[in-house]
Amino acid sequence: MFDHIGIFVSEPKRSVPFFERCLAPLGIHIVERQPEWDAVIFAGTSEFPFLWVGPARGDYYGASLSPSTHRPIHLAFTAPSKMAVDEFYALGLAHGGKDNGAPEDGGDGYYAAYLLDPDGNNIEAGIRNKT
Repeated sequence: MFDHIGIFVSEPKRSVPFFERCLAPLGIHIVERQPEWDAVIFAGTSEFPFLWVGPARGDYYGASLSPSTHRPIHLAFTAPSKMAVDEFYALGLAHGGKDNGAPEDGGDGYYAAYLLDPDGNNIEAGIRNKT
């Protein structure tokens, strides 16, 4: 459905390690660094879709960006296993994330965990049991 999603963060040096650590168990890694933007691109096994994470400052196609105008979003990532959900949660907490829902069965075979990233975005990882 998506080609890519971008998240504007207030402090990339704080946020990039959070995403790098908690997304690794989901098979999502940094595939490109963009030092000119102080940003990175994350992807899984294919080039698309990808996740861009960079600073909320400067001009973005005519829109002025600043951390004070940041609005939180919710991103849900597909996990390959329950263990990956648990690792996502533990690694996210260890790297600056805040609990927004510990790993649990949410009903209808969906096992998920929720973290708030350093900017307050709700980041979720889950797996659907298709039985």
